[in-house]
Amino acid sequence: MSTAYEQDFYTWSQEQAAFLRQGRLDLLDLENLAEEVESMGKSERREFVSRLAIIIGHLLKLQIQTDRTGVNERSWRSSVKTQRYRLARHLRENPGLKNPAILADVLELGWWDGRDLAIRETGIEETCFPATCPYTLEQVLDDAFWP
Repeated sequence: MSTAYEQDFYTWSQEQAAFLRQGRLDLLDLENLAEEVESMGKSERREFVSRLAIIIGHLLKLQIQTDRTGVNERSWRSSVKTQRYRLARHLRENPGLKNPAILADVLELGWWDGRDLAIRETGIEETCFPATCPYTLEQVLDDAFWP
């Protein structure tokens, strides 16, 4: 069965779904099916990190980049608001991501990705940016927080 998995993922996935619906557990490709289910969970976690990185990157730009136009600032604030809203919805749909160990890890990853984003997009020297995240997760997610 793994050959079908490797050669035609779409067909494999449709067959696995049909086998599940039919109760044909003996025909399931359990190892690859387990891997795909696990991958779905990892995808939700990656989305969390990605949204945090965008928020943190824009918060850093608002904090560090003093020579900005009003258009930039409005765009960054709008992006932060949008990502906060989408992240809140994502967490409502995936409450398991609120596990304290996961939260600490995603904040760390989001921090580094967001810092890198801000450095690349502003062109400001890396040493001008904090070496550790200056924001708590609560601040990053709080609609009223702005640096």
